[in-house]
Amino acid sequence: MTATATATATATRTGPTAESADPIPSQAFEVRGFDAAVGAEIVGLDISKPINDADFARIHRAHLDHHVVVFRDQDVSPEAHIEFSRRFGPLEIHVLHQFHLNNHPQILIVSNIKENGEPIGLGDAGVYWHSDISYKPRPSLGSLLHAQELPAEGGDTLFANQHLAWDALSTQLQQKVLHLKAEHSYLAKYEDLRAKNPWRPKLSQTQIDEVAPAVQPVVRTHPETGRRALFVSEHFTTRIVGLPQDESDALLAELFAHSVKPEFIYRHAWKPHDLVFWDNRSLMHLAAGTPDKLRRKLYRTTVIGDTPR
Repeated sequence: MTATATATATATRTGPTAESADPIPSQAFEVRGFDAAVGAEIVGLDISKPINDADFARIHRAHLDHHVVVFRDQDVSPEAHIEFSRRFGPLEIHVLHQFHLNNHPQILIVSNIKENGEPIGLGDAGVYWHSDISYKPRPSLGSLLHAQELPAEGGDTLFANQHLAWDALSTQLQQKVLHLKAEHSYLAKYEDLRAKNPWRPKLSQTQIDEVAPAVQPVVRTHPETGRRALFVSEHFTTRIVGLPQDESDALLAELFAHSVKPEFIYRHAWKPHDLVFWDNRSLMHLAAGTPDKLRRKLYRTTVIGDTPR
């Protein structure tokens, strides 16, 4: 199925049948591509209002074409954030239940704020390049991060286009990695991160069992567009299956360095009420960091994806 057909089909499935007139009026919004390796902004859309099939198809198409879309001026409730996210698929419940938003387990709080001496959210989220939930058999389709409180400086998020990273590999390296598989583990750097900062709680055995390692293709094919992308990350990928450890380490180091070259990257400087929706099948992302003295809080939903192939 072509990407355009997929976008249209998805929109149709989520709304009235094609034979019936859509009673929901269109919203006047624009999709403006960035002058960057990835990304676009959507201006004039209110995600808290009903979205008809045609508008949803445009949004879906923009997401597939640009891989990360920024919905501007979304001063909306957690309920609206969740409802909009569900248009794209079922939502992940993150293993760190300690940082779920009260009464909304679909939302993970990403924040460096402490209340009564305790962190209210995951303050070191995204300190390494990664694709969300790659450590599960069905990684994330995409994540939707909504700005609640932004610092006066810092707090940027970087996105690296892994389709471009694949395309830019030498033919020889493409052939070498095309059919390889790699292990991904949520625990790969967890204890190191816990030792460095106060944000991460000790995991229970139940939580550890929930994030058992998964094996993924080193190169995945996007299920909607058919484009290939590198699918390894410095945060979660631990080894290439079937290779001696030294060869695995050397190959992964080469791929990690290649995948985040400047020409593949868009750097997002957050504005109040931005809601950023990125495609984890196409991208990796990284948090640039926030000064400790400044407050930052965002709410994240994550859409469950498919089994990578």
